[in-house]
Amino acid sequence: MKILVGNNFLRKTGGTENYTYTLALELKRQGHNVEYFTFERGEISSLLEKAGIPFMSGERYDLILASHYTVVEKLCPYGYIIQTCHGYIPLLEQPSSLADAFVSISSEVRDHLQSKGYDSTIIMNGIDCNRFRPERPVSPSLTSVLSLCQSDVANDFIRKCCESIGVKFLCSNKHTDNVWSIEKMINQCDLVIGLGRSAYDAMACGRCVLSYDFRDYMGEFLGDGMLTPDNIQESLYCNCSGRGGRKKYDEKSFIEELGKYSPELANWSREFALKNLNIEKAVQQYISIYEHLEYKREFIALKSRMGELMDKHLHELQAAHESNQQQKEEIVNLQHRLDEMGQQMNDLRSVFAVKSKKHLQAIRLLLWLSIMLIVILLLLVLV
Repeated sequence: MKILVGNNFLRKTGGTENYTYTLALELKRQGHNVEYFTFERGEISSLLEKAGIPFMSGERYDLILASHYTVVEKLCPYGYIIQTCHGYIPLLEQPSSLADAFVSISSEVRDHLQSKGYDSTIIMNGIDCNRFRPERPVSPSLTSVLSLCQSDVANDFIRKCCESIGVKFLCSNKHTDNVWSIEKMINQCDLVIGLGRSAYDAMACGRCVLSYDFRDYMGEFLGDGMLTPDNIQESLYCNCSGRGGRKKYDEKSFIEELGKYSPELANWSREFALKNLNIEKAVQQYISIYEHLEYKREFIALKSRMGELMDKHLHELQAAHESNQQQKEEIVNLQHRLDEMGQQMNDLRSVFAVKSKKHLQAIRLLLWLSIMLIVILLLLVLV
C-alpha cells in the first residue's frame, strides 16, 4: 500500500517524533510504499530520509497515519486518515472531526475521546524491539540508574537518592541532551526512571523501570513506582504517565522503591515488551483498521448502489403501474364502445326483422298471384 505518515514536528527526538520514525520504518520493512509529512523538518526527518523514506510527493494515498489534529486538517484531502492521539491534555492531541478513524495509545485517552463522541482503538506505543533490546545482562544487584526524567528538580532528587546508597547515576533530559541513540545509554544501566515512551524503551531493553517524574503540565511529582506484573495494567491505563498510581515519594520511600530491583523483574520487562509493545504488532493493528475502513467504504458504496438500483426499479414499477392503469382505462373505454356498438347492432336487428317480415309477405302475395296467372293460362289453352 501507499502510506503517508505524518507528525506536526520532526525536528528532534521526542515521544511522537520517535513513534513516527519507528512506525514509518516498520511499515517500510513490511513492504509498504511509505512517505512522511511534517510542518517542521529536522533531525528525525533526516533520519527518515536516510532510511529511504522520502517527504510527501503524492497526490493520493491508500492510508494516512497522522499524529496531531493540525496534520489531519492538512492531509485530509489526500486519503483515508487514522489519527493517533497520544494524550488528552495537549491541544495538538485533540481529535479532529476530519479523521476517518482514531487510535488511542491508552485507555485514558480512549475515555477522553469517547467523552467527545469519538470511538477509538487502543494501540499502545509501539517499540522497535530489535533496536531496543538487551545488549548486556543486568547486574545481580542494583549498581546503576539512568534517569530519563524531563525536569532538573526530579533529576536532582534522584541523584541524591542514588548517592546515598552508593549507586551510579546517569541522566539524559531530552530538552537539554536530546540523545538519539538512547538505547545505548539504557543498556549501560540496570534500572531506568522515566514516564511514557521512555519506560517502554527501557522495558524493551530488558531493564527494570521505575515510573516517576515531575512534569509542568501535571504540576506535581507523580509516579507508579517500580513497574511489576501487579501494577503494570494500572500504569498502562494512563500510558505509564504516573497518573495511574499517583504515588509521591520522599527520599526514604524512593530508596525503598529502588530496593525492589531484581534481575527477574528485568527479564519480565523484556518479555512484556515483546508481547505487548512490539511495533510489528502495532503495524498489523493499524492495517486491520484500514481493512475495516475499506470494508466499510465498500459496504457504503454497495449500499449506495443498491439504493440507486432500488430507486430505479421503483420508478420502473411506478411507470409500469401508471401504464397499466392507463391500459385499464383504455380497456374500460373500449368496453363501453363495444357495448354501444352491441346496442346499435340489436337496434339494427330489430329494424331488419320488421322489414324482413314485410318483404316476406309481399313475396308470398306475388307468388300466389303468379300461380293464379299460370292456372288461368292453362285453362285458356285447354278451352
